[in-house]
Amino acid sequence: MTPTVSFTKMENGTRDDYLLLERSELRDAQLLPSRIIKALERLDHSLEGYPISRLQHSLQSATRAMRDGADDELIVAALIHDVGDDLAPYNHAAIAAELIRPYVRAEVTWIVEQHGLFQCYYYVHHLGGDRNMRDRYRDHPWYEACAAFCEKWDQCSFDPAYDTLPLEAFVPLVEKIFSRKPHDARYVGEPG
Repeated sequence: MTPTVSFTKMENGTRDDYLLLERSELRDAQLLPSRIIKALERLDHSLEGYPISRLQHSLQSATRAMRDGADDELIVAALIHDVGDDLAPYNHAAIAAELIRPYVRAEVTWIVEQHGLFQCYYYVHHLGGDRNMRDRYRDHPWYEACAAFCEKWDQCSFDPAYDTLPLEAFVPLVEKIFSRKPHDARYVGEPG
């Protein structure tokens, strides 16, 4: 039988209860890389209309980042940037940013968080929107990095003929990044 806490209200919990939960949460956190891989796999059957699946788009984005010599954090960011599409189609970038935030430098989190807005540059004018909405961040120190992320790895990654690496090629990087101690100053640093 799995041990459980003694309380039904958190205010009544004991030190032993919270130590039990902390151990459980630590064990659960060790499974995060495999849950991320499963979430990516689910993108293989989502959002019709594109010539490739959202998984293939994610893999293609990460492949392009890798081939351009991006660091591990940016490669993983390119891989998971759309992982929130199924659950938050109108706010998917925020989901992906919060997923990666405890494990990477602030610049990478900001790029993932803003990529949805920056990506509008390529299509929103066709729908009557302002393609230059991203310019509100023109003076931000990571503006150019986010614009480059979208230009070189995201907006161009819908090509069924592109030689895309398989998910298995990225599993070691996902495991490396998402197995880090969360909020570790060696990786996360100061927010920008």
